[in-house]
Amino acid sequence: MSDEEFTSNPSGHESNQQPAAEPAGWGAPPPNYTQTAYPPPPPGYAQPMAATGLSDNTACALAYITFIPAIIFLLMPPYNQKPIIKFHAIQELGISVVLFILSFFLVIPILGLLIYFVGGISLLVIWVLCIIKASQGNAFKIPFLGNFAAEQSGYRI
Repeated sequence: MSDEEFTSNPSGHESNQQPAAEPAGWGAPPPNYTQTAYPPPPPGYAQPMAATGLSDNTACALAYITFIPAIIFLLMPPYNQKPIIKFHAIQELGISVVLFILSFFLVIPILGLLIYFVGGISLLVIWVLCIIKASQGNAFKIPFLGNFAAEQSGYRI
């Protein structure tokens, strides 16, 4: 094949076509378009309330993500006034402290690693149960930490 065949346009295709020009009233409504107004609400209609923040279940479940949201929920005014959110936040802080204390067992060569592994798996299962129960609006009370958190928050289980 020659170079001419590659540079010439194939038959049936026109390369110098200009794109179609926009219509004169482009973007304007059609000529017979009329905008209708919505009727006013009926008497006694109350506007729906705007969202004021996280729901209690969401805040309780988020408190277990790390110790940072737990501390925030204990300090922020709308959340620190609700006993259930305080309960879950305090319980999460307790779980974090237990995990921190558990990490000191890693100094012991073999037995420490075994204790840390078993304790870590146990805390993981407890942590997942706490998140699931908190998202459902219930509470999973950890044996020693749960009693302390309930006393501090004023939450009755």
